[in-house]
Amino acid sequence: MDVNQLASVEVSSEDDNHPIEFALLGDDKRGWRAAEPGSQTIRLIFDSPQRLKRIWLAFEDGEASRTQEFVLRWSSHTGQHFREIVRQQWNFSSPDGVREIEDYAVDLADVGVLELVIVPDKSGGDARASLVKMRLG
Repeated sequence: MDVNQLASVEVSSEDDNHPIEFALLGDDKRGWRAAEPGSQTIRLIFDSPQRLKRIWLAFEDGEASRTQEFVLRWSSHTGQHFREIVRQQWNFSSPDGVREIEDYAVDLADVGVLELVIVPDKSGGDARASLVKMRLG
């Protein structure tokens, strides 16, 4: 799915050297990164409702050992109630556990908004959220 042509994107924070386009359009080496520590939100607002069959996410961080959590949810329209798709957490353990891949087969019709909320450090540390890649199908 060409997100660039089908949706507008909102992010709560963005490092100028790691814009969201890198995660959505293919710069696997840099991806997106928040400018500030703490919980961050990436929101895709589709121009017209979409049917989603697959959501693929890749996270990577070799800087700090920590527990990260994300919530992926969707809504038919902006301002409506979100329905949770998945809530997942795992440990980044430098230097060995630095990459996490999530691949979800879904069957979602009439998706107007897809939202990814990343809590980079469940203990409240100063880690910054990042996303190497997000692909939709």
